[in-house]
Amino acid sequence: MARSTFAPLLLIIYMNTRITPALQARSEGNCELCASELASTAYAVSPRNNDAIENEVALCETCFKALDDAGQKLHWHCLAGSIWNPEPSVQALSYRILYTFKDEEWAAEIMGSVELGEAVVLWAKSAFEVKAVHKDSNGTELANGDTVVLTQGLNVKGANFMAPKGTIVRKIRLVNDNVEQIEGKVNEQTIVILTKYVRKS
Repeated sequence: MARSTFAPLLLIIYMNTRITPALQARSEGNCELCASELASTAYAVSPRNNDAIENEVALCETCFKALDDAGQKLHWHCLAGSIWNPEPSVQALSYRILYTFKDEEWAAEIMGSVELGEAVVLWAKSAFEVKAVHKDSNGTELANGDTVVLTQGLNVKGANFMAPKGTIVRKIRLVNDNVEQIEGKVNEQTIVILTKYVRKS
């Protein structure tokens, strides 16, 4: 596995291996992005890996190295051809690279020239997703099982008590579908607490 950065603010794990006979045949030995050099690497489009040819793109050395160099954007004008490749993996990687330069007129024009399937676009954009995390009032990341302290008194709805500031809540549980909420026990009752009102202990 090779770790690589494509664009200054994007860190992605890339996988590359030798080209299999099947991929060699599909690509006819040429790079599936630029089509002007011989392919030398079977590149898996993250988050998928090299366990299936459908996840791979045959790349030449030039294209593979350009993935690491945001200064090589002129090289990617070649994607005007590869974006039309019938293989979803080639479409996804082409779109992903173009999306990195989406503010450039040439890249936006290429992306707008073809209508890709929703699954391909989601695959391409998956590299840009930022995982939502639960954070306390200080911006510290929270995890299941953490202990937190209430930073202000809370009226507990449906209960006959108030949880005062400084109350310690142990073994919290993160609310899966809402990063602004956690669950914890106060006075033996499980309550929902807003993360902005707690500090990790």
